[in-house]
Amino acid sequence: MKTLLPRLILLHKQATSGRVRFLCLSSGVVAFAPLPALATLRDEAHAPTLHHHPTAVVREAELQLGLPEGAIVPEADFQAWVDTPDGDVAVLLASFAGIDPPFAAAERTGSRFIAITEARGLSEVERQLLRRAYEHVLG
Repeated sequence: MKTLLPRLILLHKQATSGRVRFLCLSSGVVAFAPLPALATLRDEAHAPTLHHHPTAVVREAELQLGLPEGAIVPEADFQAWVDTPDGDVAVLLASFAGIDPPFAAAERTGSRFIAITEARGLSEVERQLLRRAYEHVLG
């Protein structure tokens, strides 16, 4: 099975309140291409030992959103794996560095910020990924 390019979940955690919001693109919360319909989240115990360095993925996200370099920061020690019919996909996690979420960037790209409680309309695999990301960020 081949490994496909990694994807990214983007979030903002409010420093004062701890409120966590995820960037939801028109295709879902996995940037910048939706996962296939048959995608399933792999159990962490069976994840590959291969780790992707997030720098290139994070920089690409900044470019896609029209943000300056350093506006998005990788979340260390988070990597989930999704099995798809075309191969394995690593899902990385990164957060917006600003005090407030970049609402203008989200609006420009037809995206919005959602709380985890607003994820009901997402696919099962995306909801599972958000749960893992939320647990990771809250420690």
